[in-house]
Amino acid sequence: MATDGSKSVVSSKQRQFDALVRGLSGDLYRYAYWLCGEDALAHDLVQEAFLRAWRSLDSLRDTGSAKAWLITILRREHARLYERKTPQFADVDEIEVADERETHTPESVGEDGLIRAAMQRLDAKYREPLLMQVLGGFSCEEIARELNITPAAVMTQVFRARQKLKGMLAGDVKEAQLHELS
Repeated sequence: MATDGSKSVVSSKQRQFDALVRGLSGDLYRYAYWLCGEDALAHDLVQEAFLRAWRSLDSLRDTGSAKAWLITILRREHARLYERKTPQFADVDEIEVADERETHTPESVGEDGLIRAAMQRLDAKYREPLLMQVLGGFSCEEIARELNITPAAVMTQVFRARQKLKGMLAGDVKEAQLHELS
């Protein structure tokens, strides 16, 4: 039987969680959508991230870092999709390729679609910090902590990502490749 003290703890935990969901679900969805590119899957990822967050809400010590904590959970949940997935192989001779003109939707040929496609072509080391900064609103220090790199490396990778995108969108192959220093 629950006492009044445990009821207030549960309701306090519930209020804290509700505030997280209301405040951060939009940011998490945008990041999830950029990771997977599918609306339904992005919603599922966000829901799974919040479920995992609810189960371990007691481990969140600093509510100021809740956004970074939830983004980490979301990224790991997205990675789990590929851990469980076994690739299915098909004989190349049996695959029918659709006419390219039939597969273009207004979303994929518009300006947003071009930017999204260009961002997907970026290497993950450039794409992730850029997405975290632009979509997630993270500072360089927060991105550095999440990706386990230095803030200077974050600034360099974001700069190079922007330059590569600019080159890709302008059709300048040299500019897109120029900022690749391995």
